[in-house]
Amino acid sequence: MASATEPEGGNTIFGKIIRKEIPSDIIYEDEQCLAFKDINPQAPVHFLVIPKKPIPGLSKATEEDIPLLGHLMFIAQKVAKEQKLENGFRVVVNDGSDGCQTVFHVHLHVLGKRQLSWPPG
Repeated sequence: MASATEPEGGNTIFGKIIRKEIPSDIIYEDEQCLAFKDINPQAPVHFLVIPKKPIPGLSKATEEDIPLLGHLMFIAQKVAKEQKLENGFRVVVNDGSDGCQTVFHVHLHVLGKRQLSWPPG
């Protein structure tokens, strides 16, 4: 639950998406998270899965967040199936400046419908 000084979902762009203050192409939502299409897709299918609880980064997660993080992974594969990513997909979590995190609210990138290279980046 948000404090009196922090709105639901936090103060990032993702908080604004959670509160429906800015438009997004939401493809899944439940009481814990939502998934929406990335506005700058890096693959034919590219969506994000974000928790409604504002966790600044994966390295900032606590033991209390374990069930929520597992739920995000489960929803990532569920929505991937709905998006017909039957040949596979990649899940990416960026953390911190060296990890190229630009929005400081945990989020999973799910990419598919093209052959992805390895190593990434």
